[in-house]
Amino acid sequence: MMEKEKNYSKELLGKTIVSKSGKKFGEVGDLVFEVGSGELIHIVLKNPTTYTDKMELEKNKDEQQLIPFSAVIATGDFIVVSEEDII
Repeated sequence: MMEKEKNYSKELLGKTIVSKSGKKFGEVGDLVFEVGSGELIHIVLKNPTTYTDKMELEKNKDEQQLIPFSAVIATGDFIVVSEEDII
């Protein structure tokens, strides 16, 4: 089970993140897991677009923007997020 989740998370790296309305956020640079449970909690944005600058996203200690994984509504060629669930 865990191995499958690891492979799933590797597949997400580098994918483009877009909103339901097609606005581009950037790409998946890294993933943040809850240490105890292994639950995926944040996506670290790589190459964020200017659109994300207006959004006041949470940031990690390295000032990288974070998207809560709970906002993800679909994964495929793109990762689709619900903007309402981010703010």
